[in-house]
Amino acid sequence: MPTLALTPRGGRSGPRGLRVSAALLAGGLGLGGPVGDARAEAIEGPVAATPVKAAAPPSFFSFSDTIVSYRFQGPSAEPGLGVRRPDGTPNGRLEPREVPKNVVNVFHTNAWTYGTNLLSLDILRSGSQDPAGDRFGSFQGVGATEVYLIYRGTLSANQIFDTDVFGIPGLVKDIGLSFGADVNTKDTTFNSQKRAGTFGLNFAFDVPAGYLNLKVQGYKEFSHNGFAAGKFRSVEYLMTPEFEVTYSLPLTFTGLPLSLAGFNTVILPKGRYGVTNENRTRVEFVSQTNLVLDVGQLAGGRPNQLEVFAGFQYWHNKFGADPRRTVNTEEKALIAGVSYHLR
Repeated sequence: MPTLALTPRGGRSGPRGLRVSAALLAGGLGLGGPVGDARAEAIEGPVAATPVKAAAPPSFFSFSDTIVSYRFQGPSAEPGLGVRRPDGTPNGRLEPREVPKNVVNVFHTNAWTYGTNLLSLDILRSGSQDPAGDRFGSFQGVGATEVYLIYRGTLSANQIFDTDVFGIPGLVKDIGLSFGADVNTKDTTFNSQKRAGTFGLNFAFDVPAGYLNLKVQGYKEFSHNGFAAGKFRSVEYLMTPEFEVTYSLPLTFTGLPLSLAGFNTVILPKGRYGVTNENRTRVEFVSQTNLVLDVGQLAGGRPNQLEVFAGFQYWHNKFGADPRRTVNTEEKALIAGVSYHLR
């Protein structure tokens, strides 16, 4: 799962983005405004009435933002990737191999009458410690490239039924449906080819500023295992519960255009993995926290356009792998990057 470090702005029921880098994921943005009337004003005298140009018709989307960012993260962990211990430890024990990654992200979010949409595309380039490869073997000295696409959508119950009963005053502003998908490909011998879907409920909490959302969902994943033999190359995991918390909270007490943003995701055990599916997955937990500084606003320029961010990502039992059976399942990575809003 890629990091999310970018955030859409504003909204009467809170933004639905992740800080991605931001990040992970929805409740209903309610931006927009009245459209001006077309008018014609009569001018006294022989000059004819001068029409005023009509305002542009309203957009289908009440809010839309597209963001391009770059980030460095490391050391990242790749389950199963290790090196032999130099002290000649018996049984060929492996030590985790740390991997730096450079990541380019394209992030888009929008809001419409009844909900929100979010798309995040990560292109991750590993250092040579995580070699590229194919089914015949690895290409030593060439880092792997991964493409990871996330979609998240929400439908707001309050907006669909034009009511405010789907909420708890002072606690939850809106309860709605959430749905999404994850798709990836990576040019390694393992050749993961992840395909996952989510469906459940989204709770948008009533916070004084920023947003705080909780998703309670079902999670279903299909993947590929290039190391396995026969039918085990294609892995269908069990449906399992998943919980996502996403947030962006302004730190106004600092006197700076600074915010704290991130996500926490928990995926319960989803079945078996391994060369012959002999290992059981474990509870997976990933957390990312970023400090985000609005450079444009700080410099007295245009706010919400140029940002820098720095943070930390912790991933326990990465991809659900069991640390007793698989090396390198715990990630503790530093993150630093810059993002630009295209609008």
